[in-house]
Amino acid sequence: MPRRYDPERRQRIIDAAIRVVGAKGIAGLSHRSVAAEADVPLGSTTYHFKTLDELLVAALRQSNEGFAKVMAAGGAFEDPDADIAAELARLLGEWFGGERAGLELEYELYLAALRRPALRPVAAEWCQGLTEVLMPRTDPVTARALVALMDGISLEVLLTGGEYDEAYARDVLGRLLARGGDRGA
Repeated sequence: MPRRYDPERRQRIIDAAIRVVGAKGIAGLSHRSVAAEADVPLGSTTYHFKTLDELLVAALRQSNEGFAKVMAAGGAFEDPDADIAAELARLLGEWFGGERAGLELEYELYLAALRRPALRPVAAEWCQGLTEVLMPRTDPVTARALVALMDGISLEVLLTGGEYDEAYARDVLGRLLARGGDRGA
C-alpha cells in the first residue's frame, strides 16, 4: 500500500499534543493519546517525534510564539516615547483576557522544564526572546528582570485564581524601569 502524502501531519500532531496537555496535563500525554487526538496512526507520532520530550519541545516552541510575536509586533519597544511599563501591563492584560485554559497550558509546558531537561533550552529561548524585544529600551539586566517580573505576576494570577490587575502591573514594572533605566523616558 503506498504511503499517503500528508504534509500537514506533523503540525496536526503538535496541535493534538497541545490539546491533550490542555485537557489531561502532561501526565496524560503519550504517543497513543496524541495519535488518537490527531486521528493519525500511532506510527506517525513516533515517526515525527521519537520521544515524548521531542514532542513536548515542539509543543512548547509553538505555544511560546504567541506572546513574543505580540510584543514584537506592537513596535512600542522601539518607540522612545512609548510608556514601556504601560505597554507591558497592557500586553499582559490582553494575554489574560484571552482563553484562560490556553494561558494555563503555556505555563504548564513552560514549567515542565523543571522535570524535563530537554525543555530547558526552549524555556530559555522564550526568556531570551522577550529580553531581546525589550533591549532597545533598557539594559540587558533590567530587560531580564522585567521578563522575570512578568512571569512572577502571571504565575501569581494563575496559581491563586485571582484577577489580573493591570494598574498594579504597570506600577511595579514602572518601578523596575525607573531603577534600571528606561532609555527612552
